Amino acid sequence: MPGPAVKTDEQFVDDMRNRGAATLHPVGTCAMSEGPNTVVDARLRVRGIVGFRVVDASIMPSIVAGNTNASTIMIAEKASDMILSDGKPAADQRVASHYD
Repeated sequence: MPGPAVKTDEQFVDDMRNRGAATLHPVGTCAMSEGPNTVVDARLRVRGIVGFRVVDASIMPSIVAGNTNASTIMIAEKASDMILSDGKPAADQRVASHYD
């Protein structure tokens, strides 16, 4: 592939655009950072939208050297603790955390 029908650079580029796909683990599309122009804050809250958080690999400022799935699971674990903490349920209604 792409086969003998593709002869010019433009045809090659068109073929790659039509058949190409990402096989990587994209991260950082709404990276967490400091400053007013970032998408999410340190508690994963989307700036400007009340009650909405991003809890996936897109908040990573850069790709990790290891497995992105493991990192994403840890992001979710930490996010659940932050959500519970921000909600401040009564002590007798609080869901136990792995870190208690």
